[in-house]
Amino acid sequence: MRRIAILNQKGGVGKTTTSVNLGAALARAGKRVCILDLDPQAHASTHLGIEPDGQSPSMYEVLIDNTPLEEVRQHVDDNLSIVRSDINLAAAEVELAGVVGREVILRDLLQADETAFDYILMDCAPSLGVLTLNALCAASEVFIPLQPHFLALHGLGKLLETTALVAKRINPQVRVTGVVLCMCETNTRLAQEVERDLNEFLENSRSNNVPWNQARVFAARIRRNIKLAEAPSFGKSIFGYAPSCNGAEDYLALAMEVMGESMPKVVSAKVAIAEPVSAQY
Repeated sequence: MRRIAILNQKGGVGKTTTSVNLGAALARAGKRVCILDLDPQAHASTHLGIEPDGQSPSMYEVLIDNTPLEEVRQHVDDNLSIVRSDINLAAAEVELAGVVGREVILRDLLQADETAFDYILMDCAPSLGVLTLNALCAASEVFIPLQPHFLALHGLGKLLETTALVAKRINPQVRVTGVVLCMCETNTRLAQEVERDLNEFLENSRSNNVPWNQARVFAARIRRNIKLAEAPSFGKSIFGYAPSCNGAEDYLALAMEVMGESMPKVVSAKVAIAEPVSAQY
């Protein structure tokens, strides 16, 4: 099972869009996927048609009351489940402040969960607080969505520094797998320069003992696409809302790269890339 934290402390860079649509693409490929919504704004939950009413059990109960994940998890599509969030999760930062071992609560609950998944995707809040630390301590990999702008690079150092601290003190297995370039306009000079600087930085880290010394910029680029912005308002992934648009094609390409497989000859997202296997939850 691959446990992937999708995080960036900067908001609006494509974390939730990537969590939901990468998860949906992997599920279409026959992989069993569970998304953990660790953002009090509950955007991943809303994106998949789950209303964050503040009444139903959510990630708040998981972290505060140690409620088993299987009691909160909801099946939303073939091979795809989510553990929902809601505004109550905002209180978790304060309520967990004095709890011993608060950073590893999620890790322990994932280890106790007997349901088999191929991928756990953790959609993190735009901060480096207790919720994000729980994701880093539970994860084996980190994906960093990044908009190819110079200001977006400025916060990358702090994020990598936090990852290194977690790897040193709590979770030595965690590694930064790669950077996902989102909302790309690849024909612009700015995007090309940012990508060049990012590749140069990662290349210079190869010989250092840091969690990102094997990281790469994913070859799949998530192009700016209005359909990706519209899909959450319909409570659907991009594959349920506009399966033949560029956004669906881009996330399909990213999923194939994450799995280490080649893109199918017919790249339209309308074409099934594997016989889906309905998982039992």
